[in-house]
Amino acid sequence: MSSVIASTRFSVLDRSRTREGHPVGEALRDTVRLAQETEALGYHRFWVSEHHGVPGVAGSAPTVLAAAVAGATRTIRVGTGGVMLPNHRPLVVAEQFGVLESLFPGRIDMGLGRSVGFTDGVRKALGRDKEDAEDFAAQIQELLGWFSGTSPTGVRARPAEGLTVPPFVLAMGEGADLAARAGLPMVIGDLRNREKMRRGIDHYRAHFRPSPWAAEPYVMISGTVAVAATPEEARRLLVPEAWSMAHSRTHGTFPPLPPAERVDALTMTAKERGFYESGLAGHVAGTQEQVAHELETLLKETGAQELLVTTSTYDRAALLDSYRRLARIVDDA
Repeated sequence: MSSVIASTRFSVLDRSRTREGHPVGEALRDTVRLAQETEALGYHRFWVSEHHGVPGVAGSAPTVLAAAVAGATRTIRVGTGGVMLPNHRPLVVAEQFGVLESLFPGRIDMGLGRSVGFTDGVRKALGRDKEDAEDFAAQIQELLGWFSGTSPTGVRARPAEGLTVPPFVLAMGEGADLAARAGLPMVIGDLRNREKMRRGIDHYRAHFRPSPWAAEPYVMISGTVAVAATPEEARRLLVPEAWSMAHSRTHGTFPPLPPAERVDALTMTAKERGFYESGLAGHVAGTQEQVAHELETLLKETGAQELLVTTSTYDRAALLDSYRRLARIVDDA
C-alpha cells in the first residue's frame, strides 16, 4: 500500500502518433478511443498535443481534437499538452477555449507551451521564427486577460470572457521560472533527466507567486510509463518510440512508429544505436511491482501532485494493457 501513489492524480497525454502501414487519420481516431478507455479506467485528465508538418504525429489542431475527445467522453477532464502559444494570436486561443468550456463546462484544461515549430520550414510556413518564443510570458498574460476582460483594446473575447479554464505552463527551459512568476500550475518532464527536473521543480516552488489562477504551487510531472507482465515486454513497448527518436536525431525527420520487430531487424549505425539505446533508458518501465516501487520513489523525490503519462507505442493493445496495469497499481494503492 502506497499513500503517495494513492494521493497522486494520474493523467494521460496522447500525441496521436502515426504508425507504419496505417492511415494518418486512424491515429486521431485511436486518440479518441484511448480517451474513452482511460476514462473508464479512472484517469483524471486526457490531453492532446500540437505538432505541425511532422510525419509521425497527426495531432496538428489540438483544440479541434480536444472537442472530439470531450464529445466522446463524459467525466474525464480534457485539454491540451499543449497549445503552442507563439504559433497563435492569444485572442483566437481564448476564443477556442471559451467555446470548448461553453460546450463542456467544468471539464476543459488549457495547457500552454512555447515551441515554435520542429524545423525552419515549419516555422516559415507558420509565419513564425524562434524569437517569437521569447514573448511567451507576455503572450500568456494577454491570453489570460481575455478571460478576465482586461484587454486594453476594448475588444471582448466571446465566449471566453468570464469563464474559468485552468491554465498550465509546459515547463521547458525557462518555463519553470515563468510558471512561478505568473502563479500558474506547471507541467515538467522528462523522467530521463531527473536531476534537471528536480532543479526545475525546486526553482518553481521557491519562486512561486500566488495568483487568481493558483493559490499555491501545483506540479505535474510528465513522462513515459510502460507496464507489462514481464520487464522484457515493458521494454518492448519503448522500442518504436526510441527508434523514431533516434531516426529524427540522425535524419532530421520524425517518422511514424514502426513495429518493434522491424526495429529488431534493423542494422543501425553507431550513431543511430547510441541515440536508440539512450531513447530506451530512463523511463519508468517494468512489471506492476517494479513500476509501483519506482513511482513511489519518483513521487516522494519530486512531491508532484500529478503524473501525466505520455507513452506512445506501435501496438495499441499493448498500450491499453499498460494503462490498465498502471490503473491497477493506483487502485491497489
